[in-house]
Amino acid sequence: MDSIENIFSSAKPSNEIANVATLNLDDAETVQDETNRHEWPEPQPLTAKIEKEPYPIESLPDNVRAAVNEVHGFVKAPVPLVAASAISALSLAIQALYDVERASALHSPTGAFFLTIADSGERKTTCDRFFTKAITDYEDAQAEAAKPAINNYKADMDSWEAKRGGIKDKIRSDAKSGKPTGNQEAELRNLEHNKPEPPRIPRLMYADATPEALAYSLAKQWPSGGVVSAEAGIVFGSHGMGKDSVMRNLATLNQLWDGASLKIDRKTSESFTVRGARLTVALQVQSETLNSFFEKSGALARGTGFLARFLVSWPESMQGYRPYTEAPESWPQLAAFNLRINELLNIPVPINDDGALTPQMLTLTPEAKAAWIEFHDGIEMQLSSGGILFDVRDVASKIADNAARLAALFHVFESGAGAISLDAFEQASAVVAWHLNESRRFFGEIALPIELADAARLNDWLIQHCKREHTHCVAKRCAQQYGTIRDATRLNAAITELEALDRIQIRRDVKKISIWLNPKLLAQEAV
Repeated sequence: MDSIENIFSSAKPSNEIANVATLNLDDAETVQDETNRHEWPEPQPLTAKIEKEPYPIESLPDNVRAAVNEVHGFVKAPVPLVAASAISALSLAIQALYDVERASALHSPTGAFFLTIADSGERKTTCDRFFTKAITDYEDAQAEAAKPAINNYKADMDSWEAKRGGIKDKIRSDAKSGKPTGNQEAELRNLEHNKPEPPRIPRLMYADATPEALAYSLAKQWPSGGVVSAEAGIVFGSHGMGKDSVMRNLATLNQLWDGASLKIDRKTSESFTVRGARLTVALQVQSETLNSFFEKSGALARGTGFLARFLVSWPESMQGYRPYTEAPESWPQLAAFNLRINELLNIPVPINDDGALTPQMLTLTPEAKAAWIEFHDGIEMQLSSGGILFDVRDVASKIADNAARLAALFHVFESGAGAISLDAFEQASAVVAWHLNESRRFFGEIALPIELADAARLNDWLIQHCKREHTHCVAKRCAQQYGTIRDATRLNAAITELEALDRIQIRRDVKKISIWLNPKLLAQEAV
């Protein structure tokens, strides 16, 4: 198996300076004078430019790859988006049946979270419909089959409520008359213990449920489900992700990814506990919507580990390169894919008396476990300061977990139960390594940590100011008053970051502190 260094060998930092305004400097001689006088070092880039890599479609299981190619050939959506739709269908069909153990005391659900950053119109909804047809058909069939049970439940509830109302009326009447009510109270308690339970009817697909509503459905209706949406702004921009509730709801989604139990306390309605539930998430979101979410949630989205759980992709748009194609007369590869999904859905789901899933535990073969350890250690070596994964160590720290999850999905889809093979793990590790590189691209260019984001904004403002004022320095007080960062603590942190990258120098005299911009930046921009 390729080492993690080889997997990322094409992801090299660029010498380009990120997020710097174009500059036409009139006084080039002054720049040269300043350079000569102070011998400035070469400025280091604010962010590393990570190159795109082709999606490793050859690493998908044969039947999955064939269906992805067939759908891509007609829909012409980006291949990573099509593949995410396919794998999320696997996740929805399999997560209720199996968990995966990657090492002793290290086990997890098999549900996967996917996040595709793309503009509206990339045809995710169309792809989802192709790959989830067996799932929606299964839901419809289960709902139809459950109609007699629902009718019986409604009748039982009507009878129960009538009995409860009669007992309460009797207690109220006897209490007014001063008669003892002990027998009726005991009867009421007994009746409460025998309240009819609604039938559990599989519902797997959600689009715009808030995290709390989703948790309630998993607790009360069916313990396995998925949020599948081409308009993830509904999720990231929802009331459930408002300023007052975002922390709680991010924690809810994190715990569902982990497969942990969680208790939801409500003030005005029924509190409940989610036990043994499994969740898949497959979202498409525009970068502007995601950035708005980052601004509202501050550092919570990354600080809580929420985004670290996602397999991210940021594909190039296919819009403008999609000439009309007649639909094929048949879809043999997609039909085979959906047939297998249907087979998996019709395996009885292991649910205990409390309504919690009790999935079977899959293990890795000795060869697959050795490969997982090598993959895990290769990732770990790159997490320290100076490593290529240092800036995305939150994402990278969960990538070996995600590799085991995908290996389980690939193995079950292709082979059924039994220990997970080396082939399945190597396929999965190549796919998640590609997603890790996409996270490096996205978080390195758009979703910067707050310290780097502040440094980038200060960097841009300084260059624009120097261009406009034909100068090479600015008083720190001026930068705080007129720049983009007013908070003193954050400004100092941004200054420290830019100093460390040799982009500025701080000079002090008796009266003021000045920020001097590396003239080589201006010279580069003037070229």
